[in-house]
Amino acid sequence: MHVLVVTNMYPQPGRPAFGIFVQEQVDSLRRLGIMVDVLFIDGQASRLNYLWAYPRLWRALSRHRYDVIHAHYIFSGLVALAQRRCPVVLTHHGPEVFMTWQAVPCRLFTRFFDQVIVVSEEMRARLGCRRAHVIPCGIDLGLFRPMPREEARRALGLPMKRRLVLWAGDPSRPEKRWDLVQAAMNLLRSHRDDVELVLASGQPHSRVPLYMNACDVLLLVSDAEGSPMVVKEAMACNLPIVSTAVGDVPQVIGGTDGCFLCSQEPEDIAANLELALDFGGRTDGRRRVQHLELAAIARRVAAVYEEAMAARRERGVAEVRA
Repeated sequence: MHVLVVTNMYPQPGRPAFGIFVQEQVDSLRRLGIMVDVLFIDGQASRLNYLWAYPRLWRALSRHRYDVIHAHYIFSGLVALAQRRCPVVLTHHGPEVFMTWQAVPCRLFTRFFDQVIVVSEEMRARLGCRRAHVIPCGIDLGLFRPMPREEARRALGLPMKRRLVLWAGDPSRPEKRWDLVQAAMNLLRSHRDDVELVLASGQPHSRVPLYMNACDVLLLVSDAEGSPMVVKEAMACNLPIVSTAVGDVPQVIGGTDGCFLCSQEPEDIAANLELALDFGGRTDGRRRVQHLELAAIARRVAAVYEEAMAARRERGVAEVRA
């Protein structure tokens, strides 16, 4: 099988973690023996790159015979739909399917794709696409694994005696709610002077496991998410978690001792952080996310490719008979 991945998120020089989850999926598909080429559309550099992507797509199709095109995010998908030779699989990754202005093109155009993947049940329900496959991005269990806390703290130069709360969001993105993080930490520190907030924003992907093993709890208080990688990766490191009930977080951490769901009230966030800190150990999260390892997810994505190809073949036969 030969697949063309069209994406507007993919690691680049200077942005090594940008769309790393797409690259990990591409690499895991290649390990299955699937040939994968990548057409990256740098929409952040210029919106005009979406227009330039159309001739780039047609040139790629003139050089190779692809069995499937897999587009990540709706605007990459619209580029992929500019041809009808290959079936197109679209993956929606985030809450753009039901919030911000991007929800409109997501709802209008999703119906035109041969197969659709979303990363959580919440996304499928809110998108209103019952035929969508729910397949979250996989976890690199070789990279995200437990290690001694003291070793991780020493590597990062973090204090050994403090209780550390990890936040890995981007403060410039309002939906990540940096304001709530600050408010909750101020409340927590008002009666606990041993707690410190650690920010891992913008860190190379390879260093994030060090932060997860060095800290005592991960905090996520976003307004909305798809299937947040940071939560699944924290589970793989057995790190306690406090999170709002966004995306698939309730399913991922549900029933795990040391992990807690909170509201967006600073008082409730602080109270649950205290519970997680008082838990005083590591979780069994890694055991609970084994089914999300990269190879298992790659096999599920490959099965969707097969469905897309089979449906296109059947349609072709029906048209010939007609």
